[in-house]
Amino acid sequence: MANPDRIRRWIRRAGVPDIAEVPGGRLVELAGRGRTYVVDMPGPEGAPTVILLHGTASTAYLTWFPALAALAAHYRVILFDQRWHGRGIRSPRFSVDDCADDVLAVADAMGVERPLCAGYSLGGVVALTAAHRHPDRIGGLVLCATPYRFREKWRERAFHQVFGAFADAIGPYSLRRIDAFASRLSELPEHTWPPGGFERWALSEFRSTSGWALAQVIAEVGRFDASAWLGAITAPTAVVITTRDHAIPVYRQLEMATMIPGATIHLAGTGHTGCVFGAERFVPTLLDGCAAVAERQ
Repeated sequence: MANPDRIRRWIRRAGVPDIAEVPGGRLVELAGRGRTYVVDMPGPEGAPTVILLHGTASTAYLTWFPALAALAAHYRVILFDQRWHGRGIRSPRFSVDDCADDVLAVADAMGVERPLCAGYSLGGVVALTAAHRHPDRIGGLVLCATPYRFREKWRERAFHQVFGAFADAIGPYSLRRIDAFASRLSELPEHTWPPGGFERWALSEFRSTSGWALAQVIAEVGRFDASAWLGAITAPTAVVITTRDHAIPVYRQLEMATMIPGATIHLAGTGHTGCVFGAERFVPTLLDGCAAVAERQ
């Protein structure tokens, strides 16, 4: 995992908003699936509902905190920790399909019939999969810094083949370490802190996901490939392209946008961590994407 001192330097240098709190949430039991931490911001009366899906090695709070106030001015906003991240569901294995079904379970628990799903990186992969598996339940997609496949170039194929084999080999040991790690977490994350406490809170959120879990998550996500069914997506879609992204190639984000019928394209001049370390550019573009989809619901 990244060095905490380096993260502190990133926070100071990038001018990340030094906030004093985030909206509080609660643990929600999803029938037959497990328990996760959910935040529900009501928004204006009668507003559409947006479910926010975070990226790998992050939490709902850590990916989305810079955008929450702006989104809540227009939408009911629901965010939750995905399985194997933060205080998300613990399960014998990690799968993208399970994550996609979790989205619908959260929607059912919160009384939402057809949410708009906004996903960042891994969250975009999960949102896409939810729309593919449950086309009658997903009212729209906003896909941010999102890939539709990983194993295209030979270097990518080699990396994911080797990494996948490694993750499979250490799988049983990883599960024991993940369970032990989860048992040491406090039941609920902090959502308020004293002046100057933002960095400590951000590091606490970052550290709430086990590195052993990330190995399994990356291996599973590396197998993802939506090429065969992207053209069948029926949900109104906006693609927010992070134009300085070195993790998810820009051309691949553009390819995805052209393969989804009717998708609109919205450009954010940020890198792959732009949801936080480029929030002043990312958040307005996110709002544009959400508005474009909400108009077509």
